[in-house]
Amino acid sequence: MMHLPPLTALRCFEAVARLGGVTLAARELHVTHSAVSQQIKLLEELMGLALFVREGRGLRLTDEGRLYSLDIRAALRGIVQATQLAQGRPQDSELVIATLPSFALHWLVPRLDSFRALHPYYRLRLQTSLAVQDLRSGLVDIGIRMGQGHWPDMEKQALFEDELIVVCSPRFREGDIPTSAGEIMACPLVRTPDAPWTEWCQAAGVAEPNSRDGLFANDSNIVLGAVLLGQGVALERRSLVSGALEKGDLIQVSGIAVPYAYPYWLVWQQQEISKLKQQHFIDWIVGEVRLYRPCGAYA
Repeated sequence: MMHLPPLTALRCFEAVARLGGVTLAARELHVTHSAVSQQIKLLEELMGLALFVREGRGLRLTDEGRLYSLDIRAALRGIVQATQLAQGRPQDSELVIATLPSFALHWLVPRLDSFRALHPYYRLRLQTSLAVQDLRSGLVDIGIRMGQGHWPDMEKQALFEDELIVVCSPRFREGDIPTSAGEIMACPLVRTPDAPWTEWCQAAGVAEPNSRDGLFANDSNIVLGAVLLGQGVALERRSLVSGALEKGDLIQVSGIAVPYAYPYWLVWQQQEISKLKQQHFIDWIVGEVRLYRPCGAYA
């Protein structure tokens, strides 16, 4: 570290090398032309190397300068990334939870008031994504995932298994609700790729719907939104529709339910700084799962 050149000189050098001139570098760094030139001169003196060749009023990188500029650019980028990572890590009073948007909206958020009542000192932040989020970065305290539990080097705990049921709005077709499997298959279907009808159709003894028929969306929130508007029938996870069933916003139109292949899990990276927060959340959500009693009635 004793031989580390001043950061200001390195920033000026990288900007001149990348932009091809002192004037452009000075404009980007919001300093004077003279200040940039002085920093370049200082860096060359400290290193004992010519980083630029002076050509008239311009500069051209030497071979040593070109190679050095590539290394310095990567190093400065690493400093920026390290700073962003440090700033993005949850504070002691912040609990960051990563999960799917659909699960957050329809199952987790309606229950979070009870967690806040138990632990009012935490500022909660939900980080939702359809993609599996990397919990090893330290930017998330705990995650809720669907899968088979195959996440190496991670702590995990099973939450609950789900099932697929058929639902529609009570306003669908002005209240003309399908009652049989054949009638359901004749309805407009709203579908997600992760909720195929194959197993349900086998259980109901009907043919699968045409793979091109209906409305498709890659997010269950869109599917449920369309169904709530009365635009069709959907095969969805019970965990996402139980609240709407209880309120009467949706109707389960068949008693046939099939297991969903991917249970819910709690997943986390064991870190001393997050240990207490993680335990508070684990204890709370395990209690909520015990209280969770899906509505099993159907029309």
